[in-house]
Amino acid sequence: MAQSEPVRLWRAYVPRWAHAPLSGEGAARFGGRWNPIGLPTIYAARELSTAWAEYNQGFVQHPALIAQLELAGAMLADLTEPDGLAALGLSETIHRCEWRDALDHGRMPETHRVQADLAAQGFDGLIYPSFMSPGGSCVALWRCNAGDGAELKVIDPEGRLPKTPASWL
Repeated sequence: MAQSEPVRLWRAYVPRWAHAPLSGEGAARFGGRWNPIGLPTIYAARELSTAWAEYNQGFVQHPALIAQLELAGAMLADLTEPDGLAALGLSETIHRCEWRDALDHGRMPETHRVQADLAAQGFDGLIYPSFMSPGGSCVALWRCNAGDGAELKVIDPEGRLPKTPASWL
């Protein structure tokens, strides 16, 4: 689905990276549910409470910086509804993919295959249900701010976010 109106997203991330809220490098370094190692990907939530729950993964409440983002012009595959899944030849079983286990055993997770297929079809990312916040949803965005298409920006009207990592020294 192509977005006609900008969408507000929420991202909770490690405060040390306050200067780089749109980098996606953490996901590139370690890989994620919807991205292989080496592919920068922004993971964000469509609700503030979901961003917090996803960040902490049900464990200890770690310090976080929460930024509001605005996404415009993105082509997102919606994997939250049965009709959207079926249109892409998928079922809800994709949400139960044991991607970490597959990586640990040297196999490509099914979610990474889906990501590659969607990217080849021109999708910038996808919407998926949150595991940590029932009823919430998240966005994995692997293509943005490259000229045409998806544009992602952080909402920082007073310029409070630092511009370099020097603020943490």
